[in-house]
Amino acid sequence: MSLAERSSFAKRFGVTLLAGTPGILALCGYIYLTTPPTAIPAGLSLPLFAVSAAVNSLLLLAVACLVGTYAAPRVELPSYLVDWARTGDDVWRRLRPEVRLAVGLGVTGGLLILLLDVALAPFVAQDLPQSAIGATDATVVSVLAYAPVRFLYGGITEELLLRYGLLSALAFIGWVLTGRRSGGPGSGVMWVAIVISAVLFGIGHLPALAQSIDLTPALVARTILLNAIAGVVFGWLYWQRSLEAAMVAHATFHVPLVALSLVQVALL
Repeated sequence: MSLAERSSFAKRFGVTLLAGTPGILALCGYIYLTTPPTAIPAGLSLPLFAVSAAVNSLLLLAVACLVGTYAAPRVELPSYLVDWARTGDDVWRRLRPEVRLAVGLGVTGGLLILLLDVALAPFVAQDLPQSAIGATDATVVSVLAYAPVRFLYGGITEELLLRYGLLSALAFIGWVLTGRRSGGPGSGVMWVAIVISAVLFGIGHLPALAQSIDLTPALVARTILLNAIAGVVFGWLYWQRSLEAAMVAHATFHVPLVALSLVQVALL
């Protein structure tokens, strides 16, 4: 790799890492503001606990951005932000035609997940007395405090982790294993990569749930299913449109969830 290529790689990596950092800061702040003293491991102060969580997330993000910066262009998965770092192309001009579709899929997906959550409630009623989408002890302050995590960490950072990093890597591996050397991976490889990354996206939500309630097979299946459906939508947008379209969809996916939480608080 020439000096110019190394410089370009470093710039593209740096741009994606920087884009995901606000979400990590939002998560760090939320952990600091909401973690009860009983949940802090022995030997750690609350600030150190919040910072350690942020550092762990930042390390994962750095790995994902490194992998994505290498793999995504090789399998022709587009990112306008990455292209801007390489060529200076205007991000908004290229993203604007995709915003309506991304917002529509995001909001529709959020509403669909809410409906599915209600439909699946009887199967997990004994394990989960209330929907995980909105806690009955929530307040307006707690809902609004968590909103930056939903929109920034969920909308941007998770897309860099799961789509730019993981999905790109899976597509690249499939591309290599199938022996294709031109035209990018076939649709079969891409769908396998999308589904696997979506399922892993769902699995990734289990640790947070396990902190508040004992996991059962029904709860595990429900959590993976609901999140995997959303992950498939975001993965398809990344493949067919752009990484930024997936980010917009993921961020707007949370709009119905935040709105429902505020309605629930108002009705209590």
